Amino acid sequence: MAFLSGLSPEIRQYLVVTGNYWAFTLTDGALRMLVVLHFHALGYSPLEIAMLFLFYEIFGVVTNLLGGWLGAHLGLNKTMNIGLALQVIALFMLMVPASILTVPWVMAAQAISGIAKDLNKMSAKSSIKLLVPSSAEGTLYKWVAILTGSKNALKGAGFFLGGALLALLGFSGAVGAMALALALVWVFSLLVLKKDLGKAKNKPKFKDIFSKSRAINYLSAARLFLFGARDVWFVVALPVFLASTFGWDHWHVGGFLALWVIGYGIVQSVAPKITGVQTGLPPDGRSAFHWALCLMFTPFIIALALFYELPPEIPLLGGLMMFGAVFAINSSLHSFLIVSYAKEDGVSLDVGFYYMANAMGRLIGTLLSGWVYQEYGLIECLWISTLFIGFAALLSLALPKHKSPPA
Repeated sequence: MAFLSGLSPEIRQYLVVTGNYWAFTLTDGALRMLVVLHFHALGYSPLEIAMLFLFYEIFGVVTNLLGGWLGAHLGLNKTMNIGLALQVIALFMLMVPASILTVPWVMAAQAISGIAKDLNKMSAKSSIKLLVPSSAEGTLYKWVAILTGSKNALKGAGFFLGGALLALLGFSGAVGAMALALALVWVFSLLVLKKDLGKAKNKPKFKDIFSKSRAINYLSAARLFLFGARDVWFVVALPVFLASTFGWDHWHVGGFLALWVIGYGIVQSVAPKITGVQTGLPPDGRSAFHWALCLMFTPFIIALALFYELPPEIPLLGGLMMFGAVFAINSSLHSFLIVSYAKEDGVSLDVGFYYMANAMGRLIGTLLSGWVYQEYGLIECLWISTLFIGFAALLSLALPKHKSPPA
């Protein structure tokens, strides 16, 4: 507390928001791994395990749409703290005896966790807009990139944390320990987070949850296809393929994907350096189009290699690394654009609408990943991924551009 009091109000609030986001993300990643490992041990198939997270994604869509309106009315401090409290409740729900820990009960807990996650994310991303001067677009991009990248790196670390806690404490002990730790973070946040952060001066009507901004609508549509393109092969198809074709056990699959997510987060954090923010011109619609075009070739090349029956290890694993790096830049660039486009008064409305599209893309990708892989295989999932990224690139052409292109 003494350290925080010596900082400027903006930096202090940024650190509190980021710390909340980090703590939440660790528990979110760990909880996902705990559920996967626990139900895998009970004999559930990968597709059945993926379906446990269906409500998590569905409620993410609803929460982002309504959460922005709620944040504009109540303030982002309240929506962030509500998100932390709901995650604590979801964790405590999973501490019930094994006889009660049924699939519907776990799906209900995951639904609450999905609401909590998207309230927390919407609040964190919206808060950054209010803590950076409107003229400092370069600083805004860096702060958003650090927040987004560190979140994904910690989500990967959460996968490891979940496995370690499960081995040390068992399922109930692991979720209990996380619930207590997050409850302490929640109390700290209640004490130090600015009380009126993000509360709109002009209270929006409920119909305002749908964006009227052309730029935000096109960016949201591009985001839907971008995340659908990732999850259509990453969520179910890839882990099952690694286990069935490469013969990897569950720990190898989980560890590899955890490292992938950590690397993805690191690239997101340094995206401003890669996309040339030092030129003085932050990214625009032209940047979004070019980077989406680069990304589109990655699943296309992997699909070709598998179609022509080349040894799959090098094209798949190498292509996955390349896909992760370029996707991280696309994601970080989009995250900056939505915060930049959003109106300061009621910023959570625009950010909430955008992340609703993000959640919808994840939901579509998750469902397609299980169904297409089960019916047709990984190659078809990669063709769909390529098509989705192509749609994201075309939509990016409609985004605003700088008057003169970057050097």
